[in-house]
Amino acid sequence: MNPLRTAHHALVITATLALGLTACSSGDTTNPPPSTTAASPAPSSTPTSPAETAKQHAIAAYLGMWQDVAAVAKTSDWQSERLAHNATADALSVLSRAMYADHLNGLVTTGQPINNPEATSAEPASKPTTVLISDCGDSTNWLKHRADNGQLADNEAGGRRHMEAEVKLAVDGSWKVTRFAVQGIGTC
Repeated sequence: MNPLRTAHHALVITATLALGLTACSSGDTTNPPPSTTAASPAPSSTPTSPAETAKQHAIAAYLGMWQDVAAVAKTSDWQSERLAHNATADALSVLSRAMYADHLNGLVTTGQPINNPEATSAEPASKPTTVLISDCGDSTNWLKHRADNGQLADNEAGGRRHMEAEVKLAVDGSWKVTRFAVQGIGTC
């Protein structure tokens, strides 16, 4: 089981209430979108509008959150300040609780998630403060292990799953993930 599965129920509830999420469509599986690891949040071009700038900052925060989670999950340090670098509000609470549960159960997570986020909206358009993100994350190589012996914690394989996130501009000018939801394996 990985951190995405640990908090799955809380995430689905949070997303359903907060974001009004929809299920991922089947899409074109013959040409899947290229994957991006959490370690590569660099924008590909110069933004042309405030909305594009906001989207690039929000995607960087989103990828940064998953990079922070992957680093912290290696020790299940639920008190790590790193969790708050790119997450706040409900997102931070869910991540902290997931790490705490893993800590209590003697679990750690190794590997790295792969993300392919796309900013789907930026509001208000003239000076965005909220960006919504859609992602098809892959946890195939990001799995839970027992901390005492390094063995896999369960027989569940990782895989591709649809994720949604809300990223907001904070008062200090940074962008932080405020809410996110993770659907089941095979939803994208």
